[in-house]
Amino acid sequence: MNSSAHSEPLPAFCQGIQYFAPAWQGFAEHASQPAIAADAKKISDAADPSAAYQTLLAADALRYLTLQICASKSSGHPGGFASSAEVYASLVMLGHTNIVTEVGHHAPGFYSAMFLDSSLEEMGITTVQQMRERFREKHGLLGHLSGAIPGLLAPAGPLGQGQHFAMAGAFLHPGTLFPVTIGDGGMGEPYVLNSMMHFNTAYPKVTNFLPALIWNGYSQEHHSMCTTWSNEEMIAYWRGHGFENVLLVNAKDFDDQNQSGAYVDSSLFSHKQRLAFAAAVLQATDVAAKSALNGTRTALILKQLKGSGVHRLGAKSHNLYPADTLDAEHIITALQRRALNPQAWQIVRDNFSRAGGGPAAKTAVTEHVLPIPSLPALPIKEFTPGDKQVPSTAFGALVAFVGLHDKNFVVTNADGNEASAMSNINVALKIRHPVKDDLYHQEPSGQVYEPLNEDACAGLAAGLALFGSRSIWLSYESFAINGWPIMQTVTQAMAELRRRTPSLVCMFTAGALEQGRNGWTHQRPEIENYFAAQMRNGNVYPLFPCDANQIQAAYEWALDTYNKGIIVIASKSPLPVYTTLEQARRGIADGAVKLYESAAGEKNVVFAVTGDMVLLPVFEAKDKLEAAGHRVRIVSIANPRRLYRPSDVSWDTVSEPDNAFLDDDHFNALFDGDALIAVSGGPSGPLEPVLLRTRAARREVMAWKRGETTASAGEIMAFNGLTADAMLARATVMLG
Repeated sequence: MNSSAHSEPLPAFCQGIQYFAPAWQGFAEHASQPAIAADAKKISDAADPSAAYQTLLAADALRYLTLQICASKSSGHPGGFASSAEVYASLVMLGHTNIVTEVGHHAPGFYSAMFLDSSLEEMGITTVQQMRERFREKHGLLGHLSGAIPGLLAPAGPLGQGQHFAMAGAFLHPGTLFPVTIGDGGMGEPYVLNSMMHFNTAYPKVTNFLPALIWNGYSQEHHSMCTTWSNEEMIAYWRGHGFENVLLVNAKDFDDQNQSGAYVDSSLFSHKQRLAFAAAVLQATDVAAKSALNGTRTALILKQLKGSGVHRLGAKSHNLYPADTLDAEHIITALQRRALNPQAWQIVRDNFSRAGGGPAAKTAVTEHVLPIPSLPALPIKEFTPGDKQVPSTAFGALVAFVGLHDKNFVVTNADGNEASAMSNINVALKIRHPVKDDLYHQEPSGQVYEPLNEDACAGLAAGLALFGSRSIWLSYESFAINGWPIMQTVTQAMAELRRRTPSLVCMFTAGALEQGRNGWTHQRPEIENYFAAQMRNGNVYPLFPCDANQIQAAYEWALDTYNKGIIVIASKSPLPVYTTLEQARRGIADGAVKLYESAAGEKNVVFAVTGDMVLLPVFEAKDKLEAAGHRVRIVSIANPRRLYRPSDVSWDTVSEPDNAFLDDDHFNALFDGDALIAVSGGPSGPLEPVLLRTRAARREVMAWKRGETTASAGEIMAFNGLTADAMLARATVMLG
């Protein structure tokens, strides 16, 4: 019946629910009171028929809300979550509410859960009507998950990321279960099982995360690639990735409607069989949760047709389109099939708001700042200008120090710290490996996490930072793009968070100029343009320290920041030291620092430079220009985000806003000249703020073009036109 045709009192939060129905058979017996008692955090017995009954009520409540809020905007994704409803409801009834997902398309279901436990009241959503109005709207419930929504632990958009958050949570919070729902469509994304396998090997005692595979046979527009697998093959697949206990509940085993195919819709079963299926999922989830919490690597698989209980089935249930309105007959019919009586809604609300100790907005681990140990003063070593030092080695010494004083600190690296001249990190913190070997600085309790894919490296580092802990991802710049998507996701999430969390820090070595003999496969600095584009977000800072002093200043600064994404780019070769420590710190704080200026000269040429190794031809060009009678100023652009104008950057829209921008007087003092040549050993994107603001009428850019196999850094620079003679020629033309 519709919302105006019910006789039971209507709970206030139900305003906006369009359809209600008579109470289910057995309601008086099994739903006279909530299965989670007022003073409890979970059901008392997973085998209790009343608990199963109320789990099924919750599953249908989730399906109803998911479909109705999507249809209210003719947009959104109801089908995938619909096939997960029983397992999600079971987790909540068992008190496990720190739930993350790999599937951003499950967003409306997660929002429905946060509404049912009253978490969304934190953002002024108290009724279903308000939830409908604010779904997929600005300052509302965005189309894919955000950790800024009260009660939700982590974002979910790009597939293949959620498991990282679950593993990070499990690492930081022993004794708390972190379920993560994974779709079989997204399981084909890079590294989902691979990343968990490495974690299972490296952290065999951290078993308190629970992957819950929603095996529904479909991706978003077609059958999933594992749709033809047998149950035995799927179980073997998970066992092969380190999960000792794999539980599978197959809806097909409960079907009494003779549905065809391996995947069936449990909502079409008889009421008796629906309850039997819900009971089986509840009990399997209970077994899986206890297994994971008791030290066994465990996975749970729910096999049920995509779209179970909503408007369509299979991939056709994935997304709503303009014709899928609340007035459409197929939407009306689907909602009426899932409609509950008002008292059932109150029962579900009571259970969800008690589960886990209260609304997730109050109890989720990410709703509170994680205490982290304070650090002593960093042992920064001031190198003498003119000396040659390896920037990455100086950086590694500080990373090692942080790890020795913060046992939750994790260093992630795929290509090896030793290859990046940071073996000092491995010596101090040890590579985490089940085989102890002093020669390779590895042991089971190490703090250096080295899976051989950048997605897993970036994922764990990003997850730890988002969940409130210090971490760092170290990589070759050329390979970082393989892990960057989760860093982009997490920095955006940090921009929205309602709490402080340590900034996400990474450092990329072996830039293109150092990788001559490896050829173009290792010469991919174009990722710097990606970082540059993100500077305008408001909380992303690529840093280009010019020497071993400034790289230490860069990390010192990064460790004292919050809710930011900080990328340090430096070389692993011995290079000249140009700055004092005071100059180095000023360059990071102001955005740039003057490294050199001629005492006299006819015309003034300014070099604005990002990078360290590329300064070698710049200083050589300086000698040639001075010999020609010109004055030269060399400025290191260390923190280009600080060189933008405030109006260029969304600094005031992010958590922990930073409105420190170099003022015009100081900017002009650095960059005014008769000619300005902006130079980068990478691409030109990070130079944009200087090019936007400079008053120099004559300006040029000299930057990376493309890679080639060469015998030396000088040869690859020459291939890209980054030589002293090329700079001299360019300046000569500019000066007329």
